[in-house]
Formats: sequence, C-alpha cells, structure tokens
Amino acid sequence: MIKENIERVKERIVVSCAKVDADPDKIVIVCVTKGQQLKQISEVISLGYKDIGENRVQEAVIKHKALLTIDSGLSTIKWHMIGHLQSNKVKEAIKIFDLIHSVDSVGLAEEINKQAIKISKIQDVLLEVKTSEEETKFGFAPEEVKAASAEIYKLSNVNIKGLMTIAPFADNAQEARKYFSLLRRLRDKLNPEWLISMGMSDDFEVAIEEGANIIRLGRAIFN
Repeated sequence: MIKENIERVKERIVVSCAKVDADPDKIVIVCVTKGQQLKQISEVISLGYKDIGENRVQEAVIKHKALLTIDSGLSTIKWHMIGHLQSNKVKEAIKIFDLIHSVDSVGLAEEINKQAIKISKIQDVLLEVKTSEEETKFGFAPEEVKAASAEIYKLSNVNIKGLMTIAPFADNAQEARKYFSLLRRLRDKLNPEWLISMGMSDDFEVAIEEGANIIRLGRAIFN
C-alpha cells in the first residue's frame, strides 16, 4: 500500500510541477512518521525516501535509536523536526535532527545555538512564519521575519535554510493558496535562494504551484 501511495503522490507532483514549469525531481518529500511503526518507516526508507519528519522529540529519539539498531546503514536518513519545538527539548533535538522546520522565535534560535555549540554542530533551520490569523499556529508574523533573520544570522552555529508555514485546514485546498503565496513572496523578497517548506497531504499540490520545494506528507503515504 505504501509503495502504491507514493507512486500516486509522485504522479500528482509531476502534474502540479508541469503547471508552473517546476522540476519534480527538486521537490523533497518529507515522510511524516508520527504514530507509525518501525515496519512502515523501514518500508518507506527501502523505497528510497529517506527524509523522515517527526512532530515530537521524544518519539523521534526512540525511532532514531531503534532504526540504527536494526541497520546502521540507516544513518543516511535525514531527520526533520516539523512540530513545535520547546526550548527544553532543544538539547535532545539537535542530536538527531538535520533540519528543524519550526524555529518560531529568536529565543528558540539562541537556545539551539547554545546547545549546538556544545556538540560542535552547525544546525540547519527554517523560520516558521504564521501566515494566517489562527491562534493555534506558531511562528513569526510576516513583518517580523526580516528583523528576526538578521538577529539569527549573528548566531555562529545556526544556519537559516529557508521558511516554513502551515496553512489553516480547509475542505477546499485552494483556500490555502493565499497563505502559500504570501510565504513565497516573503521568501523572494528576503532571499530567493531560501527553501520553502509548505504543503501537507490535503494541500501539497497547491503548495507546489506556489513554490514549495519541501512538502510534508503523512496520510497521503501511510493511509
């Protein structure tokens, strides 16, 4: 089932990319493995998809250790922290994650820098942007990103790779377009070379049309 699901996802990516003359091979699929068993994660990895996304540090720690125990070759996995990251979890997070998508304050970036210095690591991050008015969403307001990124650039062991956002849930994926468009325009203004992480199982096609090069898929792969 997972293999068939991924094939369908790939077909949908190709169609979306064709609409905007984008290269489907440059779209990174982060497989969101929240709640998934090691068997399912191993299957995804065996199919060549080694970008693994986790929402919780504790769950990622357990899976990271278990997968390395099964096969040390799985160290080629790239781990993505896609959930809200609390400062008291940073110490453990930076030991595992290659890319943290959810840096939503300068204070969090400073804590990441502090802990990264201790283990001599340059931690790649994305700045989370709150593109909607939803109270449950985290992130910088769009007008805050320029000043925040300037502060974070001063940190020796934090490397900004781009921006991330989460659109509000809607029955019609097209309703997410304005939020994705806002993030792309912000990226283009601040640094056209930055990555854009946006789009999940319900709206990734619209996200790609608006410039996403990282999409985060859970149900589209595992259900």
